[in-house]
Amino acid sequence: MKTFVQLGFAALISCMSLAVKAQNKISDDNKSLLWEVSGNGISKPSYIMGTFHMICSKDFEIKPKVTKALENSDNLILEINYTDSKEMAAMQKMLSSDQKISDKLSPKEAKELDAILSEYGTTLQNVNSYSPQALYSLISTKAIPCPQTEVKMYEIELLKKALQNKKHIGALEKVDDQSHAIGGAYTLKDAISQLKMGNEYAILAQKMVESFKKEDLQTLDRLVKDKRFMNKDQEKIMLTDRNKSWAEKMPEIMKNQSSFFAVGSAHLLGDNGLINLLRTKGYTVNPVKNQ
Repeated sequence: MKTFVQLGFAALISCMSLAVKAQNKISDDNKSLLWEVSGNGISKPSYIMGTFHMICSKDFEIKPKVTKALENSDNLILEINYTDSKEMAAMQKMLSSDQKISDKLSPKEAKELDAILSEYGTTLQNVNSYSPQALYSLISTKAIPCPQTEVKMYEIELLKKALQNKKHIGALEKVDDQSHAIGGAYTLKDAISQLKMGNEYAILAQKMVESFKKEDLQTLDRLVKDKRFMNKDQEKIMLTDRNKSWAEKMPEIMKNQSSFFAVGSAHLLGDNGLINLLRTKGYTVNPVKNQ
């Protein structure tokens, strides 16, 4: 359970970010999860891929165009660096809290949470030392309709390919940045409210997977406009602020080396999505069609 929760935390940013309305329109002719970045003085093209952090093996596929782009790149840049032992230690540390969850709740609230957690195959006693972030990550685990032995993470599979080809591995942010974002956007009460909607997340996630497999970002957008999952303040913290930070870092990373950026799909679209932010900086960002 602990390992799966840790993977769930790694996927959590994507699941919450997917609940944001994208404002820029992507035409049907531009359906793609892989985008090429060129121009504005960079010597070689770089790439941005929208991922679905955790997905069942039966739905997992790395298309030839993705493999080719990664092979042609010097670097693989993820949201966080899974090869950095300090970062992985920070993730493990973030899963626990010095204050028990039950100490933050009334007896009635604790009893209600225990009942909710039974639907996730656990109890309040089992997760009482978890942080609110780790508690929230249970949503990700419930939304995946297959055993954890059949779960794939796009970032990990891309990382394996990159390491085999001796690519440099980098990151756009640190685990502490992600933890700060979640902590600023979602309280314990928010986490409990979202846990109550676990079944709704699962239904939504399956529809997202089908659109993801079709590389249909526009349909993904239409599926995730439900404001129950993210309000405007949370959107700013979880998506807008992080995208703007990344867009400031990416030019230097791309300047002299071709880089392959793998980030959650929701980070691509919108006025404050990476595609538009890079275009406003003078880059040409175009979809890479199936090859």
